[in-house]
Amino acid sequence: MMDKIQQSLAAAVTDIFDGASVMIGGFGEAGSPIELIHALIDQGARDLTVISNNAGNGHVGLAALIQAGRVKKMICSYPRSSNSTVFADLYKAGKIELELVPQGTLAARMQLGGSGIPAFYTPTGVGTPLAEGRETRIFNGKEYLLEEGMLADFALVRCHCADAMGNLTYHMAARNFGPVMCMAAETTIVQALSVVPVGALDPEKVVTPGIFVDRVIEVSNAAHESELVSNGVTYP
Repeated sequence: MMDKIQQSLAAAVTDIFDGASVMIGGFGEAGSPIELIHALIDQGARDLTVISNNAGNGHVGLAALIQAGRVKKMICSYPRSSNSTVFADLYKAGKIELELVPQGTLAARMQLGGSGIPAFYTPTGVGTPLAEGRETRIFNGKEYLLEEGMLADFALVRCHCADAMGNLTYHMAARNFGPVMCMAAETTIVQALSVVPVGALDPEKVVTPGIFVDRVIEVSNAAHESELVSNGVTYP
């Protein structure tokens, strides 16, 4: 049996290299791997392309990674939310690139990329600026836009419970992009609220099989992004 448990957050992210593409789970606060992101800030990798649903909130987690100047390009659906200023300020200053992807298309690109499917057609985005200069095709009289499957060098994901083989369960909405990111990344790094012995997880409740996970670190006292933001916390 391969033991994927890491002894520290630093060890879990040690080989993320400059210029890497990194998928980061979460739908706002739900499912955001804050401790792994902070470990990545400490690790120092730069010029990252980050793929996530949004661009972070306040001055912690993903927003802190962006504020630290480590992100060259964001690929996301919601670059700005109610507590988000870091990305917007850098984007207006021309210091960060943005690729805007509709949310369903973003999830589909990851799922199909992880399934080995290079591209697919979707009606989403047709007739909008997102389709300008892009390939379209007519099926049954309706126009569709060609989208490519998406892969990444690394994924940082938060789950509810894991075992040493990397089998994962999630808690309600915190599941969001976690499963498809695990499929689409070359190396998947997971922080778990708890780690249990192999065999303790109900197989019917395992959402991500261990074959898609490379490293697991237990973070039993994980921070809540909303609390950090409301308290004005910044990282580092």
